[in-house]
Amino acid sequence: MNNLKITALIENKAPEGLKSEHGLCLLAEYGSKTFLLDTGASNTFASNAQKLGVDLAKVDAAVLSHAHFDHSGGYNAFFAANSAAKVYLREGSRELCYVKIGPYKRYVGIPRGILDKYADRIIYVSKDKEISEGVWLIGHSTSGLEKRGRLAHLYRKTSSGLVPDDFAHEQSLVFDTADGLVILNSCCHGGADNIVAEVKKALPNHEVAAIIGGFHLMGVRGTKTLGVKPQEVEDLGRRLPELGVKHTYVCHCTGDPANKILTRVMGENVSYLRTGTVIEF
Repeated sequence: MNNLKITALIENKAPEGLKSEHGLCLLAEYGSKTFLLDTGASNTFASNAQKLGVDLAKVDAAVLSHAHFDHSGGYNAFFAANSAAKVYLREGSRELCYVKIGPYKRYVGIPRGILDKYADRIIYVSKDKEISEGVWLIGHSTSGLEKRGRLAHLYRKTSSGLVPDDFAHEQSLVFDTADGLVILNSCCHGGADNIVAEVKKALPNHEVAAIIGGFHLMGVRGTKTLGVKPQEVEDLGRRLPELGVKHTYVCHCTGDPANKILTRVMGENVSYLRTGTVIEF
């Protein structure tokens, strides 16, 4: 098993000297290889990478966690800096994602044209896949996730019109470490507890060292609001340790109110990950 070092290149919060935005980009150094998860909402992650001494040209492989703009908006900068790395997307990742509230709708998917522009660099994944020794991509196997899409006002375009998103385009990036599995899922639209259960089913007989990512508990008005009932957040804060998760790192779309509730319930077993944060396993 290899050591794992994760650096947050961009997130909603940042210390002085680094930039923030509503988005997420994580760099994972695992053994001799480097992986990039998402690129934030713009090219800003690349300037943070430079300030943090990260050479994007040395990234061996990239992964898109799901097909939303705040995770795919920086690929122009990534491909300009890196001439070789492939990007792994879920088969369901297309320009199909919308927010819909009553008659109002807004496109929130992958920036239009990127999939065609960089088609030779993209690998579509339809099943769970080990992309390197000890590194897996795990998709959703939980049924009924379109209910979560409807509650979050997230939809995807079909030939019959907009339907609640079932997040078939979402995947986890999982590393095997001496401490256990480390699960990266940038927004956890399928539910953080469901995702942990899916990973444990796909990779049995492994402990779970951590889950890292946004939990999409914020409301439609942003990270200062709560999009679910407080009791649901409390229940989640209890379920994750029951599933064997040793530590939880939240960020991005979790939202401030949910983060406060999780901190109250989980105590020292939860931490906030912001731009510039480094975690090692």
